[in-house]
Amino acid sequence: MKKGLPILIATVIGVYMVLQYETTKQTWLGGQLATVYQWFNDWYTITWAMVILVAMGNLLRVHLQKVRRLSPGWAYSILTLTGLVFYSALAFFPRISIGEPGDWIFTYIYFPLDSTMFSLLAFFMASAAYRAFRVRNVEASLMLATAILIMLGRVPIGSYISAHLPDLTTWILSVPAMAAKRGIMFGVALGIIATSMKIILGIEKPYLGGTSRS
Repeated sequence: MKKGLPILIATVIGVYMVLQYETTKQTWLGGQLATVYQWFNDWYTITWAMVILVAMGNLLRVHLQKVRRLSPGWAYSILTLTGLVFYSALAFFPRISIGEPGDWIFTYIYFPLDSTMFSLLAFFMASAAYRAFRVRNVEASLMLATAILIMLGRVPIGSYISAHLPDLTTWILSVPAMAAKRGIMFGVALGIIATSMKIILGIEKPYLGGTSRS
């Protein structure tokens, strides 16, 4: 019963989710399934709110311990706690007439920091690509050449090298890369279907902490 009930619940809910997507809402059965689906969504929202509260409590516990013990990086913990308390407090007050403190922080602090971080990531990605695409065989040579074309076609200097380079980059991303991406997405979809069927049939039981059978 300890393991049978969770498996039964997972099976019933899994079958229900499949049925409610495949049933027309205009029919009586479809309307009933849609009503139950909305009820599930309401409970999902409530559960999600409880998860956020638990996550906030864990965040407070971890960073307060760092500050109390003066662990390495405790100053960043103070900034994290300050941001958490500040934004949580804003939710309990009406809109402030002289500007929006939250919007001001996002516009003048968060967005510049975000842009700076991703600017540094561009150099990191270039160095990682150089290490990963070392010419060892024909496939690696094709990957290296394609990566160079994509990087040059996405920066202003590419149009100065050749007026056709940006168009070539767009074609590579729209045709060969998109075909490979769709193939990967098909594989992911088939994997999701197989995993869902194993959960519905009680073969895969990750929510019970057990191991799955092949």
